[in-house]
Formats: sequence, C-alpha cells, structure tokens
Amino acid sequence: MLIRSTGLSLQITYTKSLKSLGLGRLLKNSDFISSADIAALVYLWNPFSIISSVGLSTSPIENLAIMLSLYGACTRRIPLATFGWVVATHLSLYPAILIVPVILLLGYGPDGPSRKLLHQINSCKFGGTSSSDNSCQQKEPTNHQAQPICFSWKPVVCFFLWASMWAFYVLVLCGLSVKQYGGLQEMFKRTYGFILAVEDLSPNIGVLWYFFAEVFDFFRNFFLIVFHVNILFMILPLAIRLNHRPCFLAFVYIAISSMLKSYPSIGDSALYMSLLGLFVNELADMQFSFFLFCGYVGVSLLSPVMHNLWIWRGTGNANFYFATAMAFACLQIILVVESVGAMLNHDRKIRKLCLTT
Repeated sequence: MLIRSTGLSLQITYTKSLKSLGLGRLLKNSDFISSADIAALVYLWNPFSIISSVGLSTSPIENLAIMLSLYGACTRRIPLATFGWVVATHLSLYPAILIVPVILLLGYGPDGPSRKLLHQINSCKFGGTSSSDNSCQQKEPTNHQAQPICFSWKPVVCFFLWASMWAFYVLVLCGLSVKQYGGLQEMFKRTYGFILAVEDLSPNIGVLWYFFAEVFDFFRNFFLIVFHVNILFMILPLAIRLNHRPCFLAFVYIAISSMLKSYPSIGDSALYMSLLGLFVNELADMQFSFFLFCGYVGVSLLSPVMHNLWIWRGTGNANFYFATAMAFACLQIILVVESVGAMLNHDRKIRKLCLTT
C-alpha cells in the first residue's frame, strides 16, 4: 500500500508537470501506464519478496521502514518520514544515505522537470535574454505557466528536529534493553561494527564474502575502507545530477547499497525492483530490458543449484557459487547504469519538446 500510495503521488506530480510545460497532449497520445499499480504488483508477486517472507528474514521490516520514509517525504508527513528513516538506519545502517533524497523530497517535492528547464521556459515566455537556446524565440506561449520550484527549508529543519527526537528515543530504549549486556557501546560493536568489519564470511549473493576470504590480512583494513567509501563517493555526483528526481535518486541509492553492502539479501533486490516500477513511463525506452529480465531469472535459478552442489553435495567448489554472485552484481550494475541513462534521455526529450514545440 505504501508503494502504491507513493506511486500515485509521483504520478500526480508527473501529470501536473507535463501540463505546466504545455505537454499535456503526451498523456493523451501515449499509452500512460499506472506505475503505482505496477510497482505494488512487482513487490507483491516478486519471488524475492515471497522467499524473504517465507524465510522469516528481517529485510521486509527494513523495506517497510524505508517505504515509510519515502512515503512520508512525498506527502510531507515529516514525523512519519523521520521515523521511517531512523528505524531503517537503526536496522541496517546503509539506509542512512537516503537522507539526501528525503531532504530533496521535503525541500523540492516529488520528481519533476529540471529547475533549469523551468527557468529557461520562463525566460522565453517573459522575453528574457538569459536563455542561450535560439529556439526560445520560436516557442509559442502556453496556457500553463511553469514556475521554478524554490527549495523550502522549513520542512528540512523540522525533519532534523524530529530525527533528533526519534534517534534519542531509540537510543534510550536500546540503552535500557542492553544495559545488562554491556550498554550501547557493546551494542554498536556487535551491530554496526559487525556490518563494517565484515566478520562473517558465510556465502551470500554479494561479492565481499569471497573477496575477504581470499585477501591477505595485511590488506584487509585497506579494502574495508575502499569498499565502504565507494558507496559514499557516489552520493554527491548522483545527487547533483538527479536532484530534481529525488525518488528516482532513492532507487539508485538503494540499488547501489544492495550491491555493495556487507551482507546483502534478495529482500533488498525486491525493494529496488518495485521502486523501478514507479518509473515505468519514464524508462519506457530503457535498453537491455529483456537481457536483464533473462539474467535475473537465470541467476535466481542457478544460484541455489550452485550452492547445493558446493555446500551439500560437495561436487563443486566456491567458484561455482561465486560465479552466480558475480553475474548478479554485473546485472545490478547494468540495471543502474541503463536506468539512469534512460531517465536522463527522458529529461532531454522533455526539454527538447518544450523548447521546440
């Protein structure tokens, strides 16, 4: 329900933005699909989410907290957004990077056209000379006036106030519950420290377990820093380029963290796959869609087979299962790259239609 509600909010904003740009005819001429229903169905019937629930994994709870945060940010329900973000960060640490799209959602609102495009269109309408595009002189005025969106600081300040309150409340509860087991310091060591140190090398769908099983202990700390900082290095460039599409930015962050986190699970993949369905109209021209679908199906079928051959039957080795993990990581990389490229191409298409129509 949260995914569908978030999708409806994005769909309404997308429709309004096209009408404000004078491109409402695109909604009539094209097959406009209800992305909210598709995203909800993708998560509901996704084998990854079903297996996570049957296996009694905690990833559905983490996904619920993330969607609470995104839904609250889209609808400007700041306490709900803050509660979801604090709980998700408390459970897994990696959702902490979602503070960037949440702040953008609270400050600018849901995904829409580039603010640079809105400023350029207004310059064309009011006879401004700041636009460098010659096509502005040929553009006819439309009935809808596209106004640039200004960043609103008030909900962001409220978000940090609520975040401080919820974080304090969670820390107090945790401190009371683990007081006789070493206090908060011991809890942080056994939770966040366990995540960052990658102490458990049990096989999973990620690639870190195999890498740190093979790396020399002398280089272990260096590569721990490299792998964890790699996620942080991607935050700022993506936020700058996709600041007008915070929900899509959240999808990209979740997909990257699912690929590079210490202990990934298929429940993480189920979440970003459903979020991808929210942008089915914008990503209609995405390349390699059939290849990615077949790749995900193939990896999903081969991964348990290779795990059985290695762990239970003993007729294979670690490379059998690691090959499927590498293939899964490559598929996620292709998905992120192609989806970002398709979204940027969609924005260029909208810009071209606005300045040439």
